[in-house]
Amino acid sequence: SADLVLDTWDLHCDRNGREHRTAAMGCGQLVLRRGQPFSITLRFSGRGYQEGVDKLSFNVETGPCPSETSGTSSHFVMTDCPEESCWSAVIQEQQGESLSVSLCSPPDARIGRYSLTLETCTDYQGSSCHIGHFILLFNPWHPEDTVFMRDENERREYVLSQDGLIYQGTCDYIFSIPWNFGQFEDEVLAICLDMLDINPKHLRDQNRDCSRRNDPVYIGRVVSAMVNCNDEDRGVLFGRWDNRYEDGMSPMAWIGSVDILKRWKKFGCQPVKYGQCWVFAAVACTVMRCLGIPSRVVTNYNSAHDTNANLTIDRYVNEKGEQERQSWDKIWNFHCWVESWMARPDLAAGYDGWQVLDPTPQEKSEGVYCCGPAPVKAIKEGDMLLKYDIPFIFAEVNADVVYWVVQGDGMEKKSIRSSDVGKFISTKSIGRDSREDITHNYKYPEGSEEERAVFEKAEHQKKSIGEEDEGLHLRIKVSEGANKGSDFDVFAVVNNNTDEERVCRVTLCARATSHNGTLGPQCGLTDPVDIDIEPRAEKRVPLRILYEEYRDKLTQDNLIKVVALLNDHQTGDIIVAVRDIYVENPPIKIRILGEPMQNRKLVAEISLLNPLAVPLNGCVFVVEGTGLTEGQLVKELEEPVEPQAEAKFRMDLMPRLSGLQKLMVDFESDQLTGVKGYRNVIIAPQPM
Repeated sequence: SADLVLDTWDLHCDRNGREHRTAAMGCGQLVLRRGQPFSITLRFSGRGYQEGVDKLSFNVETGPCPSETSGTSSHFVMTDCPEESCWSAVIQEQQGESLSVSLCSPPDARIGRYSLTLETCTDYQGSSCHIGHFILLFNPWHPEDTVFMRDENERREYVLSQDGLIYQGTCDYIFSIPWNFGQFEDEVLAICLDMLDINPKHLRDQNRDCSRRNDPVYIGRVVSAMVNCNDEDRGVLFGRWDNRYEDGMSPMAWIGSVDILKRWKKFGCQPVKYGQCWVFAAVACTVMRCLGIPSRVVTNYNSAHDTNANLTIDRYVNEKGEQERQSWDKIWNFHCWVESWMARPDLAAGYDGWQVLDPTPQEKSEGVYCCGPAPVKAIKEGDMLLKYDIPFIFAEVNADVVYWVVQGDGMEKKSIRSSDVGKFISTKSIGRDSREDITHNYKYPEGSEEERAVFEKAEHQKKSIGEEDEGLHLRIKVSEGANKGSDFDVFAVVNNNTDEERVCRVTLCARATSHNGTLGPQCGLTDPVDIDIEPRAEKRVPLRILYEEYRDKLTQDNLIKVVALLNDHQTGDIIVAVRDIYVENPPIKIRILGEPMQNRKLVAEISLLNPLAVPLNGCVFVVEGTGLTEGQLVKELEEPVEPQAEAKFRMDLMPRLSGLQKLMVDFESDQLTGVKGYRNVIIAPQPM
């Protein structure tokens, strides 16, 4: 009989994309999730397919050197009874010369770019035809996939949602900034796949690297290393913490990952300047969500960076409360990392679920600046030997901080109160703009039997003692309204929890500080005051912090660290209290004018009041939001904004997607930087 000749074919990109939940990628190519069937249509010319006469088979290949043994190539024949554990092809229906075929990858297939070839054979006469390319991703909807997530609401938030909130501030003043993850926006998928292809492990051994791309643990480790550039590995972001960002973008200015990834690609994979922890974490979260691994950004308040891994951080202050010597160990007022959801078949049972990945370059792991994946469960249990990097993360949430006061004669005296590390571990709630506290995933309740057992296992003697009930107690309070441009008060609050009068001396010192714990210049100091406190009474010692004092000293982190020292004359004890104060930026107001509808013009009015006593120069608004703007909109204001005047402009939007979208705004100027705002907009679907 005559040869079977393939005429045309259809990969049904749109329909398959909708079924595989990749349609939003809108990149005009076939994007699939592993383990899930997809259909294609083949049209032959002259005659149709005849069972028993014609043999049809397919070839799929990925990577530069595909091979069956590496799992990067597969040859499979049309069959009636497909095997779940390998590639398969089944006839769906036949109409004349056209044939619908359902193809399916195994749920542990390698992810990445594939080519697809059809081979036809009639009377031992064969021919082959290349019918296209597709991209294969992880599949959290498939029970056999190692990234399977049971709950649809969780999958929506951690895989499909393109925007979110990242928690910042201090443990006493938690707030969130909006972030545009944008993992389905044009070019992002291609950039993420390129990132895998230029990672050093790939360049060293392409075959081995591609064959390990079925494993989210491996992919997570590669992504964690590639988001920073500390290994000369053409990583995405350059980290900088010293408040000198003129030759790049300040880390505070970004509002999304797409801009960063596109810049990286555009400039030949040169690191983008500059990132700090939340930027590293957010970009890694975009890449992981894009590849199909459920992920979220997590913030740990009072995060310890314990370089010598003894789980103790020693701080030295003089009798005025000023830092005496630079310590390599730091306390960050907050630190962000990523949690990604996956099974850990490489470990004993019980460690599946959320894994910490930390792309901020801090310490090397197996010779490379990356961190994780570390099972959150292992951190909670103090299982220090499990892969990867548990001791470092355990210290971030559990180290002790001990304050030593260096007296005039050089004697060092240990303070009796230490600060709390690892507080209010936070992430965005599922489906809502509120904070979910996940500290309990990382730690047992303080003072519990379980906590003691974990610390024993981790060989950690907790040096800090809880709140003392007897004796004197010291804490720092802030008056309402620590707003940029205003003066405000802080107070050392002393409680006498005894039945007799006590006499003590109190000193307060305020210094500008940066987010990673580096101290800057002083912006407030009291002379030591001697106070006597009645039994069971409370006294306050005020320190007024003046705008003219902090104005030129504040870094873009907007942080002031206040240290209070109390000398108890009766016992000779010294008590230290520390508090980070976040100086608030003014709010950005966003008004939506008109009825928001898909593919119809919408106007947004965006404004900000200058709260300072000086004009703002070089004002720029940057606006973005997936489905609302084409990329970023940048609006530069021509005139300076005078004190108490409003910076204001209107912009046209053309919403592409329906449903709930976030419009996000960043404002920059010479005096106010990194000001953020967002507005949820519900877009009605276009009427049919």
